[in-house]
Amino acid sequence: MAAANYRVDLRRLDELPARELYDLMRMRVDVFVVEQNCPYPELDGKDIDALHLRLLEGAELLGAARILKPYEPRDPSKIGRVVVSPAHRGKRLGDALMREAITACERLYPASPIALSAQAHLRRFYESFGFVGISQEYLEDGIPHIDMIRQPAIQPA
Repeated sequence: MAAANYRVDLRRLDELPARELYDLMRMRVDVFVVEQNCPYPELDGKDIDALHLRLLEGAELLGAARILKPYEPRDPSKIGRVVVSPAHRGKRLGDALMREAITACERLYPASPIALSAQAHLRRFYESFGFVGISQEYLEDGIPHIDMIRQPAIQPA
């Protein structure tokens, strides 16, 4: 399957049917907690106010990302919990997921920069989308991370 064979779904948590919410949370736990051997509180309270971007083929979840709105007008929106299903890796879905998440942030919050906390080994991947590092590496849940930001396409007046 090529990366173009998906549809994008962007919803608030309370708009997701129970089974779809289960599939989303299970994928995140399977990858971030189990696969990465990183016991941490995946359910962190931020999902309630977030937008959940999903790539789907039919009813199958291919990948997902979480978008947090800016707290204040000049604050960044945030992309996080970027995950591709292990069964669908190697199909450039990570690229598609980031393009769709950036597009959603720019459409919803055009004057806001976009921030993310990247696993350090993925720094070049995020740089390819215009993100730049703004911190030194640090450990988050035992995994090296770096804070990154992408300036808005439309500069505020």
